[in-house]
Amino acid sequence: MDLGNLHYAPRSRKNRKRLGIGEGSGHGGTSTKGHKGQLSRAGTKTNPWFEGGQMPLQRRIPKRGFTNIFRVEYQAVNVESLEKLKNVNEVTPEVLHQNGLIGKKNQRVKILGNGDLKKALTVHAHAFSKSAQEKIEKAGGKTAVLAAAK
Repeated sequence: MDLGNLHYAPRSRKNRKRLGIGEGSGHGGTSTKGHKGQLSRAGTKTNPWFEGGQMPLQRRIPKRGFTNIFRVEYQAVNVESLEKLKNVNEVTPEVLHQNGLIGKKNQRVKILGNGDLKKALTVHAHAFSKSAQEKIEKAGGKTAVLAAAK
């Protein structure tokens, strides 16, 4: 066997479909696009979400609920996370941000009561849950509510 005798396996190579070749192409002169209509013409283009004039999906589905534009979002920090802070007596949003406990300095912070606290800390935050406030004061610390920045 040498290079001159090599052939592809039978039926392993298929001729590509030759579009727009006319009546003799074997496609009936329609280039496999069917007869008439928008999609059979040259230069046609529709959006992926276009449904042929049918009422579009985003208008057919029911609209539910609403978005409250006055919603106040807090970044939650648990008491157990405050226990892990080292060499800190006063906890502020800046300290929490530096230690990676919150992602944004400008957003409000709420302290939640999950876990235990053994250190006496002064915690400055925008809001406290009742259990968090009790645990901080039980450990000998203080809570200070910050005014909300607008």
